[in-house]
Amino acid sequence: MPNGNYHEEMTPEALQQLAAQLQTGQLSVADFVLQLQRGGIADVGPAQVDLDRQRRCGFPEVVYAQGKTVEAMSQIFRAQVEHGIEAFATRMTAEQAAELLATFPTARYNAVARTFRIPQPRTDVEKKAAGRVTVVTAGTSDLPVAEEARETVLWTGASVRLLQDVGVAGPHRLAANLHLLADADAIVVVAGMEGALPSVVGGYVSCPVIAVPTSVGYGAAFGGLAALLGMLNSCASNVSVVNIDAGFKGGYVAGLIARNAALKIGNANNC
Repeated sequence: MPNGNYHEEMTPEALQQLAAQLQTGQLSVADFVLQLQRGGIADVGPAQVDLDRQRRCGFPEVVYAQGKTVEAMSQIFRAQVEHGIEAFATRMTAEQAAELLATFPTARYNAVARTFRIPQPRTDVEKKAAGRVTVVTAGTSDLPVAEEARETVLWTGASVRLLQDVGVAGPHRLAANLHLLADADAIVVVAGMEGALPSVVGGYVSCPVIAVPTSVGYGAAFGGLAALLGMLNSCASNVSVVNIDAGFKGGYVAGLIARNAALKIGNANNC
């Protein structure tokens, strides 16, 4: 079934394009009606691509690459790119990326983060609605999860700063870099072991802190469970927690906070 040449929402222009396809015979009457009923879904066979998510939720649908075939992802990405959506995938292997780069040569693969992004031109409005995020890591071992968060923030359009290796074993390292946290709309703190760093960061800043526990640690760390529980029990009131090794979730939430903060500032300036 044709994907339909419309963007995230069924605008008058998009409806006119569909009507033109119907008039020229590119689209049957049944498919025309179905496109209207489906509300921004592209049926590509192995997936039902949600083309309307950015309008509803702020950002487009993201592909979880693990367990998906290269062919399935190619079809998903093609549908997104055709509709002007900046495709983004997480947990992608280097082998998957190598095949996809042959089809999408403008894409960018981060081997540390295991993310895959196909950049699209951004409007002036989208650029202004960027916001600022800082990603902080407790240790170098946490970098893969932090990089996933950083790449996700970049995909959301926010500017991002990465502050590495400032864990609580050397608290003076964080103190020396507090100026890098001052202008952030949101901060993502990535830590394993006992997961103490988000509480310390939260005690210094006035913005939301998204804590990301990692599976880094010795036996009693229980694959990140100790860090998760430590973060959930944080005494810093501005700390919220996502799942273990969920750099994407941390980056997404931070990007959404930064975007909404930038939009409110922009709206206030226009009043």
